[in-house]
Amino acid sequence: MSKEITVLDTIATYTRQRIKEQKKSIPLSVVRAEAEKIEAVKFGFENALKKPGLSFICECKKASPSKGIISKDFPYLSIAKEYEDAGADCISVLTEPRWFLGSDKYLKEISNTVNVPLLRKDFTVDEYMIYEAKAMGASCILLICSILSVEEMQYFKDISDDLGLSALVECHDEAEIEKALKINARMIGVNNRNLKDFSVDTGNSKRLRSLVPQDILFVSESGVKSPEDIKNIIDMGADAALIGEVLMRAESKKFTLDWLKGKYDKD
Repeated sequence: MSKEITVLDTIATYTRQRIKEQKKSIPLSVVRAEAEKIEAVKFGFENALKKPGLSFICECKKASPSKGIISKDFPYLSIAKEYEDAGADCISVLTEPRWFLGSDKYLKEISNTVNVPLLRKDFTVDEYMIYEAKAMGASCILLICSILSVEEMQYFKDISDDLGLSALVECHDEAEIEKALKINARMIGVNNRNLKDFSVDTGNSKRLRSLVPQDILFVSESGVKSPEDIKNIIDMGADAALIGEVLMRAESKKFTLDWLKGKYDKD
């Protein structure tokens, strides 16, 4: 019986081809040299999430496979600046170009505009992308268990460790939590979105929370729409919430982030 091909698999295949083409114009040796000469705060992303209380990772995202275009104009620099001013602990920047309409230039320019740690939100399938992330100003990379073997994850984590980059290891189920623990992940994110049918179940984080030791940072990703969702995330003992669409669609990022934190009613 053949494995069902998901959107995630399709994106990963495309990303491998995309990076293969990029290597033709800028070789790995050049990107690695550029990354290694950059001095940055070691593990700044994960350290920003270690403060007491729930931390907030706010996402700069123009589009997604499930929602299509979320922000038509997408003034990414002003969005990132507004996130910083609103009190975001970290910012996630989409660089995947086909399905999320992201761009490497968004990350580069945002890194020169704000002073909060940045996650390069992309589908890491090659070591090249890790050196790229560092060179572009990211403090963190994303490792998605669904598209990587344990060996690949360990190799990529070792590279990111050497560069002082944090690695957010994303899981969807119990088996993937086991994979993340095998590589001694310091930061595990549970995606509440089912990437086979795009349905969202914020209970997924709650179900998997008990499988992750307390000394590992736990991030609940996707599906946050209300203060009640935030309360549930706090109650389950998560360290951070990654929030995208509700903030991207908000006229005032600060007002909406404060509302999610329960500071006042939206009405």
